[in-house]
Amino acid sequence: MNTAVAATLALAASAAPALAESMRIFPNGSRPSVKGPEATFTGPVRVDMQFAAPESRVSAGHVTFEPGSRSAWHTHPAGQVLIVTSGTGWVQEENGQKREIKPGDVIWTPPGVKHWHGATATNGMTHLAITETVNGKNVDWMEKVTDEQYAK
Repeated sequence: MNTAVAATLALAASAAPALAESMRIFPNGSRPSVKGPEATFTGPVRVDMQFAAPESRVSAGHVTFEPGSRSAWHTHPAGQVLIVTSGTGWVQEENGQKREIKPGDVIWTPPGVKHWHGATATNGMTHLAITETVNGKNVDWMEKVTDEQYAK
């Protein structure tokens, strides 16, 4: 074997992780789906957690809203990223315009901004919600979005 190939193989071997056994795999189906609580959602909502603290400071949930379903008003201490994966939905921050969101859209809500999100009145919507935990909390729930607010 020539010396350049031997040196490349030695470098690759030294860069390999020593403790591959420290990785954890959470198989699909090992995390049960949960119904979105009535106190924080209007209408049928399903939450499929992808990962959450204490394994990480960051958590992600795949959230499915049936037509007409939505979250209550809320804020996040470290902000939130939404990635729409299917359907058509709406997102609105307090005193702002309701905005349509579709698959592939990425929404960043800064820390402390009061907002809600959910499906349109006629179409379901699913998004991946990614938040960071600050002092053991990743969301501050508030009052529900009224039917009048939702229809505006």
